[in-house]
Amino acid sequence: MPRYTAWAGGLLGIWLSASASAFSMPDWPPAFTLDHTLVQTSLLTRHFDPQPDHNNQQHLMGIELHNPDRWMAGAAWFKNSYEQPTWYVYAGREFPLWQFADEINVRAKLSGGLLRGYKGEYRDKIPLNHLEVAPALLPSIGVQWGRLESDLIVFGTAGMMVTAGLRF
Repeated sequence: MPRYTAWAGGLLGIWLSASASAFSMPDWPPAFTLDHTLVQTSLLTRHFDPQPDHNNQQHLMGIELHNPDRWMAGAAWFKNSYEQPTWYVYAGREFPLWQFADEINVRAKLSGGLLRGYKGEYRDKIPLNHLEVAPALLPSIGVQWGRLESDLIVFGTAGMMVTAGLRF
């Protein structure tokens, strides 16, 4: 155990002694300057383990506000897997991956927030939903082409959704 502690301490010391500019992290807290707004909807939903009572038509309507440092905040309304009206209010960040022909950008997103809408007999279908409000963390990968955007969002071990939106 002491050998691992020495290694961890050494690595921590190296990390702390490195200059902050080497990590190229944006300033915190993020700027409140609006770069663009994304309005989006769902196109396709698939559950990894489909059940007869699962809904694959979410009718999602969402809006995201993005700043120049790629931070975002948003809200989405949709019908959950059990046809219940549900809200997801979140913040997150996008991470550029590739750029093609100066117009097509591939990027990942990670959002985290609160999910409200799984009620009654379906309350326990998502973790930590004892008060009918649960934390959620949603990774996605997507593409932006001009003003159009599309994302593949994975919602835990339950399934995935494809969205499309327009930037303003």
